[in-house]
Amino acid sequence: MAQKDRVRCWWCGNEPLYVAYHDNEWGEPVHDDRVHFEFLILEGAQAGLSWSTILKRREGYRKAFAGFDPLRVARFSDKRVEKLLQDEGIIRNRLKIKSAINNARRFLEVQREFGSFDRYIWGFTGGKTLRAAGRITCETMRATSPESDALSKDLKKRGFSFVGSTIMYAYMQACGLVNDHEDRCFKAPKLARSRKEKGI
Repeated sequence: MAQKDRVRCWWCGNEPLYVAYHDNEWGEPVHDDRVHFEFLILEGAQAGLSWSTILKRREGYRKAFAGFDPLRVARFSDKRVEKLLQDEGIIRNRLKIKSAINNARRFLEVQREFGSFDRYIWGFTGGKTLRAAGRITCETMRATSPESDALSKDLKKRGFSFVGSTIMYAYMQACGLVNDHEDRCFKAPKLARSRKEKGI
């Protein structure tokens, strides 16, 4: 089937950047700590903004935050913060920038405790990709879950910031801890579909 003929989730639209992200990343299980850290930064930066705003600046974030290397970001100084506040390639918000640095330090602590951030994070889903019961449509898609509530609570306890339950649910969707592709979407798990959709 031609890529243009695929049925996708409602939020995807026709914007090439969104389509590529939807088709190749969203809902795909992540097990690379650097990618986990990348999405922690990006999801935190998104708070109050659209995801397209962040996706368009993704490369800017990659350059500004040392290729999403938590060890390097954890060493950022106040002088580096001031420099980042002048960087047009990212969202120039002091609280979000300082949060990313703080979260890098907390991220390293989790790695030391669990061996990897990946092992820690997947513990909240029992090592499996979760999918909500019932049909998933634009009307039924949820913004939080008991798992994102628990994850948010634990991260806050560990000193992370910009990790509310809604932000963490979006993170879980992005990193494949949750698969929320609509039932009609070509990326929805076959076993989760109530019926085979025509044209998929």
